[in-house]
Amino acid sequence: MSKKPPVPEAAQSPFPLEEVPHEHDEGSEALKAVKEMADAKQRWSPSARQIGMGAAIGIGSAAIVAGLLYWRGGKR
Repeated sequence: MSKKPPVPEAAQSPFPLEEVPHEHDEGSEALKAVKEMADAKQRWSPSARQIGMGAAIGIGSAAIVAGLLYWRGGKR
C-alpha cells in the first residue's frame, strides 16, 4: 500500500508527472556537424613543404611590393 491519499480523476493533472525516457543513440544534428568538422580538420593538415612554400611566397610578394613602392623611375 502506498502512503499517498487517493486523488479523484477530476483533480489529477493531464500532464505526466515523469518524463518518458528518450533514446540518445545518434545524437542531434548539431552534434553530428561538429563531429564531421572535427574529423575533416584532423584529416587535412598542411605539410612542412606547404608551409615553406607559403612563407616563401609571402616574403617574395612583400619584397615586390616594397620594390614598387620605393622605385623612383627615371628621375634625376
